[in-house]
Amino acid sequence: MNFTKELIKRQKELGRPVRIGLAGAGQMGSGLAAQIGRIPGMELVACADIDQKRAENALRLAGMTSIGHDKDASTSISNGHGGIVSNAKDLAELPIDIVFEATGVPWVGAEVASSCIEAGKHILMLNVETDITIGLYLAEQAKEKGIVYSVANGDEPVACKELYDFSVDIGFEVVCIGKGKNNPLDQTATPESLKDRAMQKNMNPKMLASFVDGSKTMIEMTALSNGIGMPLDKVGMNGPISEVSELNKNLIPESDGGVLKESGRVDFAFGPAPGVFSIVTTDNPTIIEEMEYLSMGEGPYYTLYRPYHLASVEAPRSVGMAIINNEAGLQPTTWISEVIGHAKKDLKPGDKIDGIGGFSSYGVAYPYSETEGLAPLGLVEGATVVGEIKQGEPIPRDSIELPDNLINKLRNKQNN
Repeated sequence: MNFTKELIKRQKELGRPVRIGLAGAGQMGSGLAAQIGRIPGMELVACADIDQKRAENALRLAGMTSIGHDKDASTSISNGHGGIVSNAKDLAELPIDIVFEATGVPWVGAEVASSCIEAGKHILMLNVETDITIGLYLAEQAKEKGIVYSVANGDEPVACKELYDFSVDIGFEVVCIGKGKNNPLDQTATPESLKDRAMQKNMNPKMLASFVDGSKTMIEMTALSNGIGMPLDKVGMNGPISEVSELNKNLIPESDGGVLKESGRVDFAFGPAPGVFSIVTTDNPTIIEEMEYLSMGEGPYYTLYRPYHLASVEAPRSVGMAIINNEAGLQPTTWISEVIGHAKKDLKPGDKIDGIGGFSSYGVAYPYSETEGLAPLGLVEGATVVGEIKQGEPIPRDSIELPDNLINKLRNKQNN
């Protein structure tokens, strides 16, 4: 569907475009703001960030020249201008239709998403870290309100979901669905050890650390797993080194020379980045012959590969899906996978655990059935260590005191 055409039609009918709010104006948020400013039928009119100058810059990238702050934000937006609030969860109280959560901080995402759902506003998560912690609860709450909770388009989970749907819709069996990882894995990586590389890439060192230590890949593939109901093959997944041309030889069942215990698994590979892939198969001789004619190989395993994902540049398409179709690109439908926090260094009683991409912990994806007694990565920020935890070990729940915050309370509700 051409959502832009429908959004323009909606604007003519209502006399205004879709009003969008943004939580988090870092690299992802700024890119999103600039792209929204180029799309008719929608406007970025509200922003919240711990750095007010970044929030102002995001709104200006989106085309706003007049901006009201805090108590003046609502009136400013109603008058066709922009508005900034100091507290991200206050976006829910503004006269807007939909909010992008782009902070990347699980507990902030919980506050923003929960407040938006309560206020009846669609919520789109560039913050997948929150989704893999309490996404099932948030999705259920949104459905009760008749609104959309979704992981935003552009990141690998939704790009994978689109390729998965395509594979199923044309009649193939999906053997493996996943993404490529282009950073060599270093589970000890910290913002300090990556500072120079981050400066060269003009990146937040914490964000780069979350890529290099593997947390981001584990988070994204866990979101995909819970969204399509397809399990991981094992703790940490397989992650073979593979060229695109070899994916249909590597990410297939062991019985046929691959690494998977069984068909129908979520996994990743080092090499085919920044793309996403779907390994499919068929036992129909006519289809096998047709696929060879179409230059897809001899079969019976085939690689469907999308060689890009456009992150925040692609994310605005989520607006049309939510507003026009009331449709989520990806949301948890089950809870079969979990990202568990592991110690990035030896942790001792009294230590405080910092956030994802920091100095204390990294994430490893687990089948949920193997996580009893272990602490989800999205809950451990701000926790106090009460028992020794060796580097590389999963963090036991009884070795930390979790902070008394909203995300922990909502996780308890999800568990019940």
